[in-house]
Amino acid sequence: MRRMSLKKFGQAVADVMTSLPDELKSHLDNVVVDVQEVPDRKTLLAAGLTEAEIADGETILGLFDPLALPTAFSGDAIDTSAMLHRLIIFKRPLEEEFPDRRELLRQIRKTVIHELAHHFGYSDRDLERWTSVY
Repeated sequence: MRRMSLKKFGQAVADVMTSLPDELKSHLDNVVVDVQEVPDRKTLLAAGLTEAEIADGETILGLFDPLALPTAFSGDAIDTSAMLHRLIIFKRPLEEEFPDRRELLRQIRKTVIHELAHHFGYSDRDLERWTSVY
């Protein structure tokens, strides 16, 4: 398969975002969605991969990066509804894992839903229901 441009891949992710179930859309007011070519080493380590796994070529397809408040605020009541969370979808790992264009588009949707749903407390059953649309 010929690789998509980053712009075209970003459009595919944007299309997924507009087609999400209303249950997920209700959580997206303060979520920024980014597309990157690959996760860097620091991101892979933060996602829980070990140095050995990274050296073996293991990677991630997406990452939900929630707002992390400094510990100085831990006892204070803070309204985080206006603070941004970040969802990152990684282009090259998805393209390498799913070279068939149709399957790639299906997996972009699955990755977006997976990252959002688990963060917001939805079950694996919800994931199956939402990702079986395509």
